[in-house]
Amino acid sequence: MKKIMTLAVFAASFVVSLSAVAAGNAESGKLLTEKYNCASCHGKDFNSPIDPSYPKLAGQHQDYLQHALVAYRRGNDGMNGRTNAIMSGQAKALTDKDIQDIAAYLHSLPGSLVLEK
Repeated sequence: MKKIMTLAVFAASFVVSLSAVAAGNAESGKLLTEKYNCASCHGKDFNSPIDPSYPKLAGQHQDYLQHALVAYRRGNDGMNGRTNAIMSGQAKALTDKDIQDIAAYLHSLPGSLVLEK
């Protein structure tokens, strides 16, 4: 019984630590968005892109942002890839950790997206 309890505690702590890693670091994400100059297209507040066809990123769902950046990084080379000359060029340099951090930061920002029913 004691072994089962120890195993359960270990498994629970492993799941919690995986969640923490997957969550990303918003402060690192902020530095990365500055490094890659994301605001030059998506707006200083990430709510006011320079072109209406560019997405608002502030407050967007974190998992969506991660998926989109991975898809841009894949480009035409992988399944579910996205093609956009600018975004593909930017995303190619990103590591998985960079993507998690950027997504965490953008998700943490107040967004102006509105859901209508």
